[in-house]
Amino acid sequence: MNNLSYRHLSAFLEVARHGSFTQAAEHLHVTQSTLTATIKQLEAKVQLRLFDRTTRRVNLTREGERFYPVAERLISDFDTAINDLRASAQQQRGQIGIAASPSVLHSLLPPVIKAYCTAFPTIAISLKEEGASGIEDSVINNVVDFGIGGNRSAHPELLYQPILSDRYGVVMNADDPLATRLAEELSWQDIKARSLTMLSAENGIRIQIEQLINSQQIPLSLSGSLIEASTPATLASLVKNGIGISILPALAASTPAFDSLLFKPLSEPLICRELCLITRKGRSIGPAGQELLKRAIRYFRETPLPAYVEMTQNTFNQSD
Repeated sequence: MNNLSYRHLSAFLEVARHGSFTQAAEHLHVTQSTLTATIKQLEAKVQLRLFDRTTRRVNLTREGERFYPVAERLISDFDTAINDLRASAQQQRGQIGIAASPSVLHSLLPPVIKAYCTAFPTIAISLKEEGASGIEDSVINNVVDFGIGGNRSAHPELLYQPILSDRYGVVMNADDPLATRLAEELSWQDIKARSLTMLSAENGIRIQIEQLINSQQIPLSLSGSLIEASTPATLASLVKNGIGISILPALAASTPAFDSLLFKPLSEPLICRELCLITRKGRSIGPAGQELLKRAIRYFRETPLPAYVEMTQNTFNQSD
């Protein structure tokens, strides 16, 4: 039974439809002897006669009549599946799922998605706004095709390919004493004594800041009267209302929520957040996703990025 193929089912259907081996062979562009042999193979495998042959016409047996709608459905499902695959390969249909940080979705991807939708209007795109752990979970569980975000856990099932380097700085009101300094940059020592408003502990940005503090790479402490916000929009609102200053990467500070606030980069030391293309090992990105990713990388290279955000030098070659 395992040796039965599309060829056997197609031969069976055409003979049944035409009621003639001669006409069916012409339709299939095979010789009548080849078609006859194919039907005999099918009948031998199922151990039943599927056709009654007369001098004038070939008719289905009772077993053949029962099998006919099944064979028709199998051929139809197979043809549909193949056509869907071809359409996906040619980007005539399909869906792309992307999980990314709010800053990536707000500041970087909209122009890319607009151009892609114009070129491929029948491709659906699903965007998931997630934190670092949510991005990783979405990729691991095959909820999305790929993610763009930080390497939070170095998960063994995931591949992290650096795309962007995003420099840390201070977000403050324009009338803050730090804003009036002539220097373009601030040092970490400059903000050591200031009250900080930070994103909550599960956020990838906050996690990186705490790692830098624990390794004594930056001279800060988050103990004491720290104020936390679970979203960047809430954080921006707090700072606008004079509730401390905040530390964010430049890309996060470039989103609309921070429009009226001032960003000054930090140095001594200069610290950056690395944003990666996150994919699941052993799972390839489909043609539609590959095309969107290729366009995104080209856009990042050719279009001015927000200040203090740069392409990494070793950006992967997959989408060149």
